[in-house]
This record gives sequence, structure tokens and C-alpha cells, in this order.
Amino acid sequence: MKKKYRILIAIICLSVTLFAFTTNSEKSIDPDKDKLLLELLTFVIEKGHYDPATIDNDFSKGVYKDYIEALDPSKRFFLQSDINEFSKYELELDDQLTNRDLTFFNLTYDRLMLRMEEGSKIYKEILSSPFDYKIEENFNVDYDKVPFAKNTKELKEKWRKQIKLSTLSSFTDKQKLEEDKKTKNPAYVIKSYAVLEKETRDSSLKSLNDSFGFMYELKRDDWFTLYINSIMSQFDPHTTYFAPEDKERFDTSMSGKFEGIGAQLQKKNDYIEITELISGGPAWRGKQLEKGDLIMKVAQSNGVAVDVIGMRLSEVVKKIKGAKGSEVRLTVKKTDGTIRIISIIRDVIEIEETYVKSSVVEKNGLKYGVIYLPKFYIDFENKDRRDAGKDVALEVDRLKKAGVNGIVLDVRDDGGGSLSTVVDIAGLFIEEGPIVQIKTASEKKEILYDTDKKIEWDGPLVIMVNEFSASASEILAAAIQDYKRGIIIGSKQTYGKGTVQRVIDLNQYVKNTAFGDFGALKTTIQKFYRINGGSTQLEGVSSDVVMPDRYAYLKMGERDEAHALPWDRIDSAPYSVWNNTSKFDQAIANSKKRIENNVQFKLIEENAKWIDSRSAENDYSLNIDKFKVAQKQIEETAKKFKPIADYKNNLKFTSLPYELEGASKDSLLKEKRERWHESLSKDIYVEEALNVLDDLQPKSIVKTGIPIDKKGKLVKS
Repeated sequence: MKKKYRILIAIICLSVTLFAFTTNSEKSIDPDKDKLLLELLTFVIEKGHYDPATIDNDFSKGVYKDYIEALDPSKRFFLQSDINEFSKYELELDDQLTNRDLTFFNLTYDRLMLRMEEGSKIYKEILSSPFDYKIEENFNVDYDKVPFAKNTKELKEKWRKQIKLSTLSSFTDKQKLEEDKKTKNPAYVIKSYAVLEKETRDSSLKSLNDSFGFMYELKRDDWFTLYINSIMSQFDPHTTYFAPEDKERFDTSMSGKFEGIGAQLQKKNDYIEITELISGGPAWRGKQLEKGDLIMKVAQSNGVAVDVIGMRLSEVVKKIKGAKGSEVRLTVKKTDGTIRIISIIRDVIEIEETYVKSSVVEKNGLKYGVIYLPKFYIDFENKDRRDAGKDVALEVDRLKKAGVNGIVLDVRDDGGGSLSTVVDIAGLFIEEGPIVQIKTASEKKEILYDTDKKIEWDGPLVIMVNEFSASASEILAAAIQDYKRGIIIGSKQTYGKGTVQRVIDLNQYVKNTAFGDFGALKTTIQKFYRINGGSTQLEGVSSDVVMPDRYAYLKMGERDEAHALPWDRIDSAPYSVWNNTSKFDQAIANSKKRIENNVQFKLIEENAKWIDSRSAENDYSLNIDKFKVAQKQIEETAKKFKPIADYKNNLKFTSLPYELEGASKDSLLKEKRERWHESLSKDIYVEEALNVLDDLQPKSIVKTGIPIDKKGKLVKS
């Protein structure tokens, strides 16, 4: 892996192509940063990508299609005449990329700015007068099939119907709410039709104003990033350009840390509002800043306070974030209207939701541990800081000390992360051996091993997955499955991302700093394979026990992505399966039988099919009577599935002692854990995972005094 990257750096550093990026003479400087960025990206990706696509007419058509869809997904801005003009470039974008020609981007950007301005006037005009919900008309929301408007008149009509559908839905909801209030309190005076109609238009106007306000805040660079990523996506779904701010957000998401004051912000009209204080952060510790405060000015230490009213959110965030130990002074308007200046010393903030957490539950007289891993996180810049591998090992140790009889490792919705942490985590459950195989386009395969013979947990193990368990999650599940070390339960298959990406800082190749930060490129450099030789690409990992899923029939996996790399197979790595799998087949058979006979799972399967059928219904009546009839039918059907949300497994989940102590001093942490434990107590999937742990218990469990039948099964009273 490292060898490939060193070769890439050497090639780029030695290439004469980079002569254009030096500052040896004024003539060698290209004045357009966008062109330099395109040249740099194209060169790096063609040299470093696992299997770079050929930049030809088909490539050009893909860029054109993806970019136009990204600019105007609901076809509410561009006219057909615009598309006719744009389409002249459909087969030329490959040549424009090669020649660093920005003609197409400039044309579409300028046109979009014009159409956005026109759209702003259109929706304000539409919402200035009442809607007639009695007339017969329909609106189709299948934007892929609906054509662009032929002229301005047709575009206004499309806008009108889009907005009318939104307000109609809100209007009928308000009517029902008023009726419910009247039912509860006969003395309540229901708001009139006209008042409710006006309220829905006002609400829609505010929503659209906010939406357009966000779009107006976007700079040309933001739209250019969108164009670049329409190009990058042609190589594969995971090759992405990060503008400087996006790179910073990516680093934060991977490490779960950043330096700042520890507050979540949102735009509220022209102000920046505090929406939450991050538990343990300096703002939280200081107890002066509060949820709901509005930030008016920002000053650095003893510097001059800068007015941030009307400033875009990202710019305000830049001013507030800063190095650990530095001071920032915020002028805020409190919820009571008073103005205060609050000094905060910045610190390292840990985003608690990023990190692993565990819980303990008792079932049939046994104690089990549930570990939830939301991401395979790591701090690439400081390996001494916490990472997923070290944290999971710590939780396993704590659960062992708590005396658990089995562990459920939940990686549902875990989109992946660091490859090295996967090896560390898988190694906790096996003696030693290969965990994953990696292959580059031109080099021999590399095998990553767990070399530590120590087994942290040798008891019953279940891995929970779903269709959003991707990449690193799939490596872990595949390794555990291939070793027959644990049982994989969840969706029919996981996401199917079997590729490795490297984030490359583009600035290291640019000598001219006058252009500022060029950001980074995340590009696919390798494919990984199970130790049995099969790829997880497209196919994912098939669960040993498949549980019905509400979204099982929707297209959401790697196999549904355009330009995804293909599945293939390589030779297997030498490994030996776990020597204690005698109960696996019976445990899997027991689980399948329980699921087959479980009323709740049958209902979930029926609900999944209904959701799939609903996704194909795109035509809506804008007549209020017909709309209500259709909505009532949907609501009546939905009532049948209400038991899914109301389900309770009657299990009590609790935190480990160390966390109970922390929660006693931190009300926010306490609230978050209580919410998690409540969700676990309503989770039929976790319940079935615990049932599987029951079935995996060794006969020696009889030593605990718990009654066991002749087959080694718990006697349930």
C-alpha cells in the first residue's frame, strides 16, 4: 500500500507536467486556479487510480448527465432551450477537460445564476395569492421522466404545482390538527380555511426563502466543486474532490475530533444560532453560552470584534474554530434580549456520537454485552490518540470484567473508515491470522495479518449488519464469517463497497502558494478481498441469518451506483477456521425458524414490500378532496404497520459502571445514553441477536446454576 503511494509521489514530483505549477517565471503561471486544479486532478487520478476510466465521449456523456442532474435535480430552473444549448457540449467535455477549457462550466454557472434569480421572483409571485384546492389537476414528481419546461410560462406552471403540492400537504395536516384540538376541547375555535391557507403559504415562503438564501451563499468555487465531482464520479462512486473546507470536515468525521469551542451552529435569518453545546467542550464547561443564543460578533483574543450578522455560516465557523489554547470572544444576544461578551478558550472537542459505546443486558439469567461501532475512526495525524481499534478493545475488556456471557458487535449503518482499525478489532476475536487481502492494479496482493496470539474474547459472538454497513464493516464481517468465529445477522447483504481510498493533499505538489489551498483528492487506489479470495465489491457480505428489513427492496447499495468497479476473485489466504463452531449450524437454524414464525418480522417484510410499491407512485392529485382520499388510504394502510414502531422487547439495557459515573455528572450524556437504551429496548433485531447468543452458549453454562435441558438449551420458565 505504502509502496504504491511512494511511487505515485515520485512520478508526480518528477513529471514535467508540474512545471506549470512552479513559480520560476511569470510566464509559467496559469492565472486561472480552476484550470490548474483540473490539470492537477486529472494527472494525479490517472496515475494513482486503481483502474482509471478512459476519458472519451462516453466519459463526456457521463459528466454531462451527472452535472446537469446535480445542478437542477427537480428541473425547476433550466428551460429546454437551455438544455438544447448545453447539449452541444455533451460530447466535448472530455476534450475540454484535456484542454482545461471551462467554457461549459462558465456557461452553465452563469445561466444557473440567472435562472435562480428568475425562480426567486416566480415563487414569491406564486405565494402572494391563495391557492384554489378545488380545481382538478395533478402533478408528477418523477423528475427523471418529466421533461424540462419549454418556456417561461410552462416553468411558472411547474413551480406553481410543485409549491401547491407542498402547501396542500401542509394545509390538510393543519386542518386535521385543528380538528383534533376541537375534539379534545369542544370550546376551542377552529381556525378558518382562509387563515390556514395563508399560514401554509407563509410557511412555504419562509422555507423557500431559507433554501434560496443557502444557495445564494454558495460561491462560484462551490459550484465549480460540484462540476469537478461530476467528473470525478465517472472514475468510481468513491473518488471525490475535497475543497479545503470539505477536507477539514472529512478529517473531523474520521477522527471524531476538532479544535474549537464545542458548539453546533445553524443559520437563523441573518444570525448564527447556537443549537447545541457539545458535552465536555469548553463552551459547555464555561456555562455562559447557551442553546438559543445568537452570535453577533466574533473577536480573536484582544483583536477587533468582527460583525458576523448576515455572514455565511461557513465563514463564521472558520472564525470561531481555532487552535487549542487560543481565545475567542463572542458577542451574543441572549434569549432574554440582553447582549453579552463571552470569552472562551478553545480546546480539542471529541464528538461523542463518533465513538464506540457499549451496554449490558440480562436475558434468561445470563448477561450479554452490546457494542455499537458507528465508524472505524482514527486520527491519521496523531496515532497516539484514540481510535476504533483501541476503544473496542477497551469495551471488550470492560464487558469481560462485567461478566458477560456473549457479545453483540453492532456495525449497522457503519460506513467504514480506517483499514488498520479493522485488523485490530478482528484480532480481538481470533488467535492470529490474515484478516483482509489488498490488491493494487499492477502489484501483487498484500495480506494484512493479526499477529497477536492473544484472544481478548473467545466466547459467543454475533455481528449485526444491514445494507448500510460498508467498506471496513464488511471486511470485519467477512473475516469473522470466514473464520466461522461468529454469526453474521442482518440484511440479505451489506452495501458492497470493496475498494480502498487514499486522501491525497494536492497542495504538496504545488509550489506556487499564491493560489491558496487546492484541497485534496480522495481516490480509489486498491481493492480489498476476503481471506477466502472473494471480493465484497457489489456483492457485499451475505448474512448467515437474514432478517426482514423495511428498506430491503429499495436500490441503495454499491451495485446500484453508476461507474462502480466490478466484482472479482483472487486466491484465498491460508487460514484455519475457529475450532469451536459445533453450535453454529443449530443456532442459525433456530434463528431462521424464529424469524419465519415471528409475527413482527412478517409485518416488517410486508411493510418493506409496501414501501417498495409506494416508491413507484409519483402522480399526486392537487384537488383537496381527492388528495385527502389518497392520504387517508395511505394512513389506513400505515396503521397496519404501527406495531413495528410500537414494538418493545422488554429487555433492560444499562451502561457500564464507568459510564454511569460519567453520566451522573453530565446530564447531556445521561440523556443520550437513556435514548440509546430506549431504542435498544424497542429493537427486535438486537433481541434476535441476543437469542442467537443464547443458542451459542456452551454446555458448561450449567455451572452457573441455570437449568439446562438435555440438548444444552436453556430451560425457559
